[in-house]
Amino acid sequence: MFMRKVALLVFITAFGATWACKSAPPAAPAASGIDLAGMDKSVAPGDDFNAYANGGWLKTTPIPADKASYGIFAILADETRKRTVSLIQDAANRGGNASEEARKTGDFYASFMDEAAIESKGITPLNPQLEKVAAIKDRRDLARAIGESLRADVDPLNATNFETENLFGVWLTQGLMDPNHSFPYLLQGGLGMPDRDYYLSKTPHMAELRTKYQEHILAMLKLAGFPDPAVSASRIFALETKIAGMHATRVESEDVHSATLWKQEELSTKAPGLDWIVLLDAAGLKDAPEFIIWHPKAVTGLSALAAKESLDAWKDWLTFHKIEQAASFLPKAFVDERFTFYGKTLSGTPELRPRWQRGVDYTSAALGEVVGKLYVERYFPPETKAKVQAMVNDIVKAFGGRIDALTWMSPDTKAKAKEKVSTIKVGVGYPDRWQDYSSLEIIKGDALGNAQRAELFEYRRQLAKLHQPIDRGEWWMTPQTVNAVNLPLQNALNFPAAILQPPYFDPAADAAHNYGSMGAIIGHEISHSFDDQGSQFDAQGRLADWWTKADLEHFKAAAEALAAQFDKYRPFPDLAVNGHQTLSENIADVAGLLSAHDAYRLSLQGKPDRVMDGFTGDQRFFISYAQSWRSKTREAELRRRIATDGHAPDEYRADTVRNLDGWYDAFSVMPGQKLYLAPSDRVRVW
Repeated sequence: MFMRKVALLVFITAFGATWACKSAPPAAPAASGIDLAGMDKSVAPGDDFNAYANGGWLKTTPIPADKASYGIFAILADETRKRTVSLIQDAANRGGNASEEARKTGDFYASFMDEAAIESKGITPLNPQLEKVAAIKDRRDLARAIGESLRADVDPLNATNFETENLFGVWLTQGLMDPNHSFPYLLQGGLGMPDRDYYLSKTPHMAELRTKYQEHILAMLKLAGFPDPAVSASRIFALETKIAGMHATRVESEDVHSATLWKQEELSTKAPGLDWIVLLDAAGLKDAPEFIIWHPKAVTGLSALAAKESLDAWKDWLTFHKIEQAASFLPKAFVDERFTFYGKTLSGTPELRPRWQRGVDYTSAALGEVVGKLYVERYFPPETKAKVQAMVNDIVKAFGGRIDALTWMSPDTKAKAKEKVSTIKVGVGYPDRWQDYSSLEIIKGDALGNAQRAELFEYRRQLAKLHQPIDRGEWWMTPQTVNAVNLPLQNALNFPAAILQPPYFDPAADAAHNYGSMGAIIGHEISHSFDDQGSQFDAQGRLADWWTKADLEHFKAAAEALAAQFDKYRPFPDLAVNGHQTLSENIADVAGLLSAHDAYRLSLQGKPDRVMDGFTGDQRFFISYAQSWRSKTREAELRRRIATDGHAPDEYRADTVRNLDGWYDAFSVMPGQKLYLAPSDRVRVW
């Protein structure tokens, strides 16, 4: 997924992530929608519900060699890639009979897949950019180079979940306090490793990774033919370590109130050291009168470094990251070296994914809605969209019912909450309007150039928002993305077509299964509008205090209890889950599951559900939920996620059921069992 910056969690709070894929389809479920063979009924549900629901699968399923993790998301992502590559290849094979947009997808993909042509060109396609960096002679030139490198978050050159390698991240969307106009947001960047702690933590694990990263920098510089790579590599790492020292932590980055509004002329006084006039002109932002600075201390600190650190160090750093960003479109030696560090070392993945899968992902990033339109036409019929929309309506209604039933919330706060839930704009399958890619030039045979032009095209599309009305129906995920997203500033949700397929959603399946699986995802995204971050925005997406003091204190107390619950989860003896870092997702899991369960019960219209495959309706609901979190993750990747990700490990998300009274009743969970919580300790929040 390309929306990867933790600082943007306030804007984009995704259900999960698609870090892995699979080469074989999932086993056919039973009539109930449950994978019976994947269960382990020898485990008591009250002791380890994830193992009960998924233990058979966990015992018998290895993680494929080219994967860092493996599970339901991964399976669907790979099945979707297989569908997508067929659509792209069909477009290429139609030649002159294809539409201009479809032809571009075929040419982009074919150019990436032509390894012989890429090998023959070597690093030559990148030389113009490297020569521009080499020509930097003063701080004014440095500011221009930094400005020219700024891009929007969608980045086809860098399909990873790591920090932006540009010095600043840029995001364009409506203002925190002004929902009627778009603003540029500036965020901290500049790191090649996932987070500041990778540079600053004193743990042996992080120290080892720092050594490996320095080896990687040196190896990339040698491949590029640097005259004195050891000296340059040392300067680059030293500079990045200083950059990391300026960064906010992950938890600090999630605090929306740390953001501040600066007028353009204030940049030079509040963040001296950079020639902001030159930088903004080069970045296409000179006509933006105001900026929302998400990390004010970091922006000030990074600007000071731009003036303080040697020009040679900055030129080395810029050159290295130009190479890093382009590596996937350069000869095999560059691809392999980048994978050695980011794949093997950081994520523990033994093998690089097949090239065709990477090609599909890059093509989808560059021409996302062209590919999406093709995908929807073939794989997402109107009747599926209608059934999902009906489920969405049911769960929105159920969430509203939960608000009505809250005994601790005052009438004034309830009214504001009900207004917000009633005005959520839900996108199902695909956007109402498709993007126009007619101005994007794709040249067959120019793999790197195509990716760079696609990146620049997307950046310019984002910049154009500064002069356009706010589009509250804007999508931030493509239809072929296996994920879902909440957009608090738009008060909107996106459910892409690719996640609306079995095992998450089956139009012909049992209601208990669909509500427990896809219904919980829908409830999760609705609930993000009311988590610790989303609850700070009103019905118009404005950052606003719409709570009474007493109601807010009650909400915060419940949230703290949930954070404490997750703090106790310890995947490794030396590493625990950060309950505050994952709090937004954990609140959404609990509230979403509660709402989905309410909606499932409402769908029965007061009648008991039938028993299927030996399970009652409530049992099937909860098992389907747990099986939707089925996954395995390599140790290195799990450690990386715990350090950087806003989502808790999947096994603990499956155990969210321990906060629902209905789960205790369904499985007769009793005191003394490991997951048992006394009724007063069950966190409900909503």
